[in-house]
Amino acid sequence: MKQQMKKMLIASVVMLVMAGSSIIYAHCQVPCGIYDDNARVEAMLENAATVSKATKQINSLANKTDAQSQNQRVRWILNKEKHAQNIIMIIADYFLTQRVKPSQKDYPERLIKHHKVILLAMKVKQNVDLKYVKQLKVAIKALEAYYPEHKHDK
Repeated sequence: MKQQMKKMLIASVVMLVMAGSSIIYAHCQVPCGIYDDNARVEAMLENAATVSKATKQINSLANKTDAQSQNQRVRWILNKEKHAQNIIMIIADYFLTQRVKPSQKDYPERLIKHHKVILLAMKVKQNVDLKYVKQLKVAIKALEAYYPEHKHDK
C-alpha cells in the first residue's frame, strides 16, 4: 500500500510539473527595441534563490514521513521544478532567440555560457545537491557582463 501511494505521489508531481511548464516569461519577439536584459538576469537569479531554498527544504524534510511533511516536500519539489524551468525558458525564449546573435564577435563564447545555464538548471531539477544550485548561480552571474543595467527612454 505504501509503495502504491509513493507511485501515485510521483505521478501527481509529474503531471503538475508538466501542466505548469507552459507559462512563458519572455519578452515579445517583435522587433520593438524595448529590452531589459539585466532584468531578465535578475529574474533568473531570483529563480535560482528559490531553487536554493526549495532544495534546502526538500533535504530537511527527507526523513519525515508524516502527511504534512510529505505535502510540504511535494510543494517544494514543484517549486524547484517550476523555477528551474523558468530559468531555462528565459535563456531559450529570450536570450537565445533575441539577444545572442551570430554576428557578435564572441558568439561561440556567449552560446557556451548561455547553454551552461540551461544545463545547470536541468541538473538542479534532477538533484537535491546544493553544489548544482551554487554552480547555477555562478553561471547566471557570468552573464551579467553581457547585460548591464539599462534605462529605457520614456
